[in-house]
Amino acid sequence: MYDTAIIPKSYFVNVLTALAAMVEEQKDYLTKLDSEIGDSDHGVNLSIGFRDVMAKLPDLVEKDLDIPTLLSKSGMSLLSKVGGASGPLYGSLFRKMAIPVPGKNEVTFAEFCAMIKSGVDEIKRLGKAQIGDKTMVDALSPAVDALYSGMEQGLPPVEVLEGAVKAAEAGRDSVIGIVAKKGRAMRLGERAIGHIDPGTASSCMFLQIFLDEFKKLA
Repeated sequence: MYDTAIIPKSYFVNVLTALAAMVEEQKDYLTKLDSEIGDSDHGVNLSIGFRDVMAKLPDLVEKDLDIPTLLSKSGMSLLSKVGGASGPLYGSLFRKMAIPVPGKNEVTFAEFCAMIKSGVDEIKRLGKAQIGDKTMVDALSPAVDALYSGMEQGLPPVEVLEGAVKAAEAGRDSVIGIVAKKGRAMRLGERAIGHIDPGTASSCMFLQIFLDEFKKLA
């Protein structure tokens, strides 16, 4: 089932477009979250990065680049244009998502899950973060676990993705009541308790876009 469910290149173009729209819509909210425990720039920085992604996307589509090249170049836009931690982390997410599917113009659902895992593994490596540190890893790592758990259970692909989103949201909420162990929020100590980590919030939003666009393929 997971090797026969095919995801076309157009899906990834639509995901990038939807992510850019979502970031613009949620920019102020994400920046507000970051103002409470961070640098007050999470939403703004993501907006800058995705504006560059969208400026370059039509040319990338016209050149008919394969999926990994499309994702890698979009990731480079985020790496080069976005300040703070979110640029390197989200940029690396997309660049490493490209690794498992070299040269492909369509991928299976199993490959798609491997792409997400590859990107999240790189975020964990770069940030040196673990579950409980109050970072985006608290949302993304459980999401990856849910992807593979769902496939082991033989759930339909859409339910696998739904489970990943729910796991991410549970991870986001699980660290609201703890101190941060990474990033600027770490300096706040107990003052970070009760606040949503902006990285976990945006991670959940990203995964929701992956799910929403996947549902449109049916």
